[in-house]
Amino acid sequence: MTDGAKRTKRSAGLLLFRRTPTGPEVLLGHMGGPFWAHKDAGAWGVPKGEYGDDETPWDAARREFHEELGLPAPDGTPLPLGETVQSGGKHVTVWAVEADLDPADMVPGTFTMEWPRGSGRTAAFPELDRVAWFGLDAARAVVVKAQSVFLDRLAEQV
Repeated sequence: MTDGAKRTKRSAGLLLFRRTPTGPEVLLGHMGGPFWAHKDAGAWGVPKGEYGDDETPWDAARREFHEELGLPAPDGTPLPLGETVQSGGKHVTVWAVEADLDPADMVPGTFTMEWPRGSGRTAAFPELDRVAWFGLDAARAVVVKAQSVFLDRLAEQV
């Protein structure tokens, strides 16, 4: 990489799904922190996170699931849902795994940031402040716009 060149940010994640009598449901996480506290539409997404050259996307997806939810990534046959590019330029790769979990069991990882901005004070916030199961139509209404493609791809496979 040359000086001044920007490295493409890459994230990987796991989209859990379960089959119900009314169709598949997916587990999405609501972004934590003060910017997202009072937002719903566009504030939910696949549990995911960034990774570098020293880690495979699959390993990163499993690690990030554990970091964000405080629960081990479930075993199961991964269904590749491919990649998308979010509005900020981040490349996101996702796999679906059929599994069930109780959202109440989540113990979220945290991050720190200056809050309020310009105050000089730092505060800790959960990476995800909650997770919930959604039917595919309900998920499309709240998920980060660029990630809706993963819901479409999952629907094609199940």
